[in-house]
Amino acid sequence: MADDSTSGFRAGRTALIVRVPEAEPVVREWRERFDPSARAGVPAHVTVLFPFLDESRVDASVHAALTDVLGGHSSFDLWFGKCGRLPEVLYLVPEPDTPLRRLTEAIAAHWPETPPYGGRFTEIIPHLTVAQGQREAVLEEIEAELVGGLPFTSRVSSVELIVHDGTRWRERASFALGTGH
Repeated sequence: MADDSTSGFRAGRTALIVRVPEAEPVVREWRERFDPSARAGVPAHVTVLFPFLDESRVDASVHAALTDVLGGHSSFDLWFGKCGRLPEVLYLVPEPDTPLRRLTEAIAAHWPETPPYGGRFTEIIPHLTVAQGQREAVLEEIEAELVGGLPFTSRVSSVELIVHDGTRWRERASFALGTGH
């Protein structure tokens, strides 16, 4: 969850993410050193929506609505072949990013009180954060090392709801995407 400091990691905060296990061999070492979310228990991922509803609001009706909203989107493949940059952030670029944007837009439309990143940014830029808050020279060094592990693909068939328990992020539920239209 790039663009967020560890101060955003408070008990009861939730997020919706797409796990990218195929990225772990490529990014794990870098994320553990340079991405606070990795040190707080978040696997390699692309954020769908952060922050989502406070955990106290996530009840059976929210689970049912997430099942419906996400089940209306088909599973898809992502290709990771290059790096991208945001200010002080190095990330892997998921292609195509349209299915990810559509997931974010659908959830934010259903829960308008949960705009992506709290409304801090106007554009949705799907990304898999590798490092953040580092000098340009450090980001360049990491990027040069990452190139050897690219490209790879990942099948996206679910979205995970994760919750911060005050110390770590933990998975609370998984919502399957549809199998096709």
